[in-house]
Amino acid sequence: MSTRRKFIKHSVLGGITLNSFEILNKSAQLFEPQHRKGLPVVIATWGPNTKATAAAWDILAKGGRALDAVEAGARVPEADPKDTSVGYGGFPDRDGHVTLDACIMDEFGMAGSVSFLQNIMHPISVARKVMELTPHVMLSGEGAYRFAREQGFPHENLLTEEARQAWENWKLKSEYKPVINVERHDTIGIVAVDQLSRIAGACTTSGAAFKMHGRVGDSPIIGAGMFVDNEVGGAACTGLGEMVLRTLGTFLVVEEMRRGASPQKATEIAVKRILSKYPKQCEEAQVGFIAIDKKGRHGAFAIHQGFNFAMYQNNENKVYEAGFIIPQKKN
Repeated sequence: MSTRRKFIKHSVLGGITLNSFEILNKSAQLFEPQHRKGLPVVIATWGPNTKATAAAWDILAKGGRALDAVEAGARVPEADPKDTSVGYGGFPDRDGHVTLDACIMDEFGMAGSVSFLQNIMHPISVARKVMELTPHVMLSGEGAYRFAREQGFPHENLLTEEARQAWENWKLKSEYKPVINVERHDTIGIVAVDQLSRIAGACTTSGAAFKMHGRVGDSPIIGAGMFVDNEVGGAACTGLGEMVLRTLGTFLVVEEMRRGASPQKATEIAVKRILSKYPKQCEEAQVGFIAIDKKGRHGAFAIHQGFNFAMYQNNENKVYEAGFIIPQKKN
């Protein structure tokens, strides 16, 4: 405990302490709308995902269901070979296999999930089939693959030449070190509230590049990578999944909103919880949360500066910078 206090009080990261937290957060919020309201709304991790929020908005604007919207949004990066952290084109594990994780959750509290799925381009849609057609929440590995094939999903090679070459280059040193805000994209988490105030969420990823074969992060775990409660709101996250798994971060965000916190305050609480428990790891690891509530208010916050998010609301599809605790290091 004394080590944690010492780190927080005398941070080596630019002298930032939790006492500085409110100042940094207010500064970051200058880039955000101030608690905008209005339904429908959809929010997604990372700025490059404006195409995903646009796909979701196409459904929401026509009075469609939030569940259909988040699935449509998640499918966009899953099929994009240029997105090296989700689906087709995702960087492989250290053995050269692209393995995918995804989860989805609807307004009734039902959920579906797949983990360690290979050779299927759209794990988010397989997760939805798990939710709707089976008595289970999660299928994994070979079982998830067999189920996907039975449902008509084609077998596809997801390893692009770009990803294969990145893997070959990685093998020269074989050093595993997740990079903060790499290319400002990562796992996509997406949450929507439709015109009838129905809330749904989805999360999909190819996981950490060059991970150990068999590694599963937070993305397919309900309450870690994503969580929604139709009485309250929903949350999703991105970053180093191990730290989110240990804290069930999105469940925490939603529960804080249930207790009366705004989406912004709830995401701040979740990030501070991680920092207080794992201060040393937070020096080099990023975690960012997004959240929306039943009224259409939003929030976003991260450990490190550089996390942004896309939001489509009031007919505007924009990218905003999230609040943070630790500023970027100056060169």
